[in-house]
Amino acid sequence: QVQLVESGGGLVQAGGSLRLSCASSGRHVVMGWFRQAPGKERKFVAGINWSGGSTVYGDFEKGRFTISGDNAENTVYLQMNSLKPEDTAIYYCAAGQMINTYTYWGQGTQVTVSS
Repeated sequence: QVQLVESGGGLVQAGGSLRLSCASSGRHVVMGWFRQAPGKERKFVAGINWSGGSTVYGDFEKGRFTISGDNAENTVYLQMNSLKPEDTAIYYCAAGQMINTYTYWGQGTQVTVSS
């Protein structure tokens, strides 16, 4: 059974930074991050395709968030800079065996940005 374990969430002031980490017990073709704010649907944040090394970002300020990782270690990171209160959400790590298909999910880590 594949397990994804996230870490790095917390409370930060607006303008601050956080780095989320996710370690998987399995190997995948894609790994990425989603987020879900209170009362809103889950949205794609960023993903990395291990087969080609390409990255893709969701439809918001791409320059503030950077996804990276270590394929050999089955680990993915999300560096978040210049955080805003609207970035407050539960951030989920996800992984899959096909491009743009996420099958496995972590339990989520809370990110709260205070104004």
